[in-house]
Amino acid sequence: MSNVIYQAQAPLEFIPPAFNPLVLGGVHLLLPSWISWKTAISQVEADNVEVLVDLYRQFQEKKIRFLLAFRHPKTDDPFCLGYLFSQLVPKVARKQNTALQLPIHAHFIYDRGIPLWAGAYAGWMASRLGGTSIQRGKADWTGLRSARDLFANGRFPMAAAPEGATNGLSEFISPLEPGIAQLGFWCAEDLQKQERSEQVLIVPVGIKYSYVSAPWSAIADLLSELEVNSGLVVTAKAHSEIPCLESLYPRLLTLAEHLLSLMEDFYQRFYHQSLPNIERVAVETGERNAALVMRLQALLNTALRISEEYFNLPPKGELSDRCRRVEQAGWNYIFREDFKDIKTLSPVEIALGDRVAEEANSRMWHMRLVESFVAVSGIYIREKPTVERFAETTLILWKMVALITGDKTSQSPRLGKQKVKLTIGEPISVSELYPAYKENRLQARKAVTELTNHLQQKMADLI
Repeated sequence: MSNVIYQAQAPLEFIPPAFNPLVLGGVHLLLPSWISWKTAISQVEADNVEVLVDLYRQFQEKKIRFLLAFRHPKTDDPFCLGYLFSQLVPKVARKQNTALQLPIHAHFIYDRGIPLWAGAYAGWMASRLGGTSIQRGKADWTGLRSARDLFANGRFPMAAAPEGATNGLSEFISPLEPGIAQLGFWCAEDLQKQERSEQVLIVPVGIKYSYVSAPWSAIADLLSELEVNSGLVVTAKAHSEIPCLESLYPRLLTLAEHLLSLMEDFYQRFYHQSLPNIERVAVETGERNAALVMRLQALLNTALRISEEYFNLPPKGELSDRCRRVEQAGWNYIFREDFKDIKTLSPVEIALGDRVAEEANSRMWHMRLVESFVAVSGIYIREKPTVERFAETTLILWKMVALITGDKTSQSPRLGKQKVKLTIGEPISVSELYPAYKENRLQARKAVTELTNHLQQKMADLI
C-alpha cells in the first residue's frame, strides 16, 4: 500500500475475468468456516429463495439472462451472497425437486481500487471467481465491455451493487448509479442482434444485518474509546449509567458535535475556509439534530472542495458523484501513462512524479472523509431508534476517527454477533422496457433514468 501512496506508477491495468471452477469449489467449501472466523455473522437466512431457484432454472434453460442488484451496506455482503449461492439455493432446489446444474454462482463487477487496499491477491481471487474490474470515476470502456459481454454471454448470471459503494447503513439506500440499468439495456440489445430470445431481468436483493443480542455495553465501550481519542471529557455519572439508547444517545450527539467542532476549526485555521456558525442556532432553538445535519453538510462540502480545487474539478452533482471524480483524478496523478516504462525516466522525473503522487494521495484524504458520511442523514436513529441503527452510526464515527488518526491496521470493531437476512425481490423486466429505449437517444436516456428509479424503489421496498 505504501507504494500506492507515495510513488507514481504505471496506469492501473484492467483485470479480466478468468473463472476457475477449482477456485470456486474451494471457496464454496471453506466459506461457512471463513464467515464464522473472519466476520461477526453467526447466521445467514433468506426469503423468497424459491424465486431465485426458478430464475436459475430458466437461466440454465437459456430462457432468461438476469442480474442480481444487491444492497451493499457492508464489506461482508459478498460473503453473504456466496453463502446464498453455495448453500441456500441448492438446499431449496433439492427441497423442490428442481434440478439445477452446479455450481450456482454469478459473475460480478468490482471496483478496480479494491486490490489497492485489500492486496493484489484480492484481484487474483476476484478474477478467478469470474469477476470483472471497473474504475468507477471514469468511462472505463474496457471494464464496461467486459461486464456487457458477461451479462449477455457469461456462464453465470451477473451480480452488482448499484449503489457503487458501501454506506454502512442497513436501512438506508444511497442513490443508485445508472450503470446497472444501462447494462440491462445493452444486454437486451446484444441478444436482439444475436437473434436470441432470452428475456433480460434485473432482480433486486435486500441485505439487512441485525444483532443476535443488543450490544449496548460494547457500544458504550466504543463510545468511551472515541471520546478519549477525540479529547472529550465525559462525566463519571455518564459512564456509570446503564448502557441503553436513552443514556447513550446524548453522548453520541455530544461526540458528533465535538468532532464537528474540531474539524471545523481544522479547515478554518489551516485551509482558510469559511463555515457558517450553525452551532449558535442549535443552542437557541434546541434542535441539535437539525443543526448537526446543517453543520455536517457544510463541512462535507468544504472538505470535498479542498480536493476538487487541487484537481481543478467543478463541484457538480451529488456528493457521491463528486467523490468518484476526485478519486479518479487522484488515480490519474498516481497511475500515469508516462510511467509505463519507468526505465526511460530520469531520477529527477521519477522524484517529481513521486512528489505529485504523494500530494494527490494527501488531497484524496479529504474526499475519503466525505465518502464516509455521504449517507448520514441526522435522523437515522431518531426516526427508528434501534440498536442496529445506533451501532451503525457509532461505527461511522469510529471510521472517521480512524481516518483522522491514520489507523490503517485496526479492523472495524465487532460489537456483537449478527444475523443476516437476504430478501429476493420480484424481477424487473428490462426486455419489456427495451422498445422505448431503442427509439432514439433521448428516449434511451429517459428509459435508463426511469429503470434506475424503479430499481431504487424496489430495493427500498425490501427494507
